[in-house]
Amino acid sequence: MVWTTRTIGLTAAGVALIGGLLYVALRTDPVPVDLVEVTEGPMRVTIDADGKTRIRDLYEVAAPIAGTARRSPVAVGDEVVAGDTVVARVEPLSPSLLDARSRAQAEAAVAEAEAALSVARAELTRAEEEQTFQASQLERVQALVERGVATTTRLEDAAQRLSVAEAAVAAARSRVAMAEFTLERSRAALLGPEGADQGEDCCVDLFAPADGVVLSVATISEHPVQAGAPLVVIGDRGDLEIVADILSADAVRIGPGTPAIVERWGGEGTLDAVVRRIEPAAETRVSALGIEEQRVDVVFDILTPEAERPGLGHGFSVFLRIVEWEDEEVLQVPLGALFRNGEGWAIFAVEDGVAVERPVTLGQRGARVVQVLEGLSAGDLIVTHPSDAVSDGVEVARRDAT
Repeated sequence: MVWTTRTIGLTAAGVALIGGLLYVALRTDPVPVDLVEVTEGPMRVTIDADGKTRIRDLYEVAAPIAGTARRSPVAVGDEVVAGDTVVARVEPLSPSLLDARSRAQAEAAVAEAEAALSVARAELTRAEEEQTFQASQLERVQALVERGVATTTRLEDAAQRLSVAEAAVAAARSRVAMAEFTLERSRAALLGPEGADQGEDCCVDLFAPADGVVLSVATISEHPVQAGAPLVVIGDRGDLEIVADILSADAVRIGPGTPAIVERWGGEGTLDAVVRRIEPAAETRVSALGIEEQRVDVVFDILTPEAERPGLGHGFSVFLRIVEWEDEEVLQVPLGALFRNGEGWAIFAVEDGVAVERPVTLGQRGARVVQVLEGLSAGDLIVTHPSDAVSDGVEVARRDAT
């Protein structure tokens, strides 16, 4: 068989075509992945919590006596001035109605008191008559002594009897006064609600204990109250603080002076706050998922001036980001790029289109990124959210480029 130049060329072309087809058929395509570049920049680790605003010092006005609280002279939101604004009026208790037995006993007590008063007045009249008689006797004895008919001893006896009579008159007058007071007390027991009108000055006026606004009124309308019953709550709307309950395990990592950022408070931008106090005791509370957790209340001072947080009031809901740690220059990667490698962590770096597994040493961990202490450099390309198809040495390609 004679091989011509044309035959050789066609054969070579066929072999090349077959080889190319085999290469395409057997070649492994690069795995499409999401790539990000390792960067350096500011990083912040926060503890997130829901909080509620409250006025630092609340003043609760309570009824000092049992009685009837008149219709409230103030309403929620009214401005009040310490010692000047009347915030509540309490009328003392009115006499209660008497049943038949109690009324009969009270009427008998009145009659008894009237009789005792008559006796006392009669005794007073007798004592006054005795005093008058002894006074006239003393005058006669004095005249006799002056004429030398009576002795000095007789004069002294007459003077003594007059003194005793005068003392008896004073005692009788006191018994009359006692009987009159007893009669008034007995008659007062007969008074009912219809006779208890005490005039315009019947009530005890309660004044605002501090400047501020009325936050709540127990009951607007007139109603009976017991001594100590709350009537009005007053507070200074500008003197706000925030309280949030966080896990006790998170609370030990912060302390007084820890900064916080207030979000979702209802206005534009964010507010600045700082931890003032962490309560010393935690409480067991049930989460929304039904899990018992040990939580502790943390109190924050709001640093942003009142003029820059208009409308924020008592009991408003806010969201807090408590800054546990922050730095301006931190090598960081997304949390989604990490995976477990034994007891440590690793990532897939991309070198010349090939995934290379690298162990890394981690530092602080935030909500979306984590600090890398060793294993990477700024500018390295890494794979985020690697699938099972990615392994060490596998060719990869950027997903949006495939």
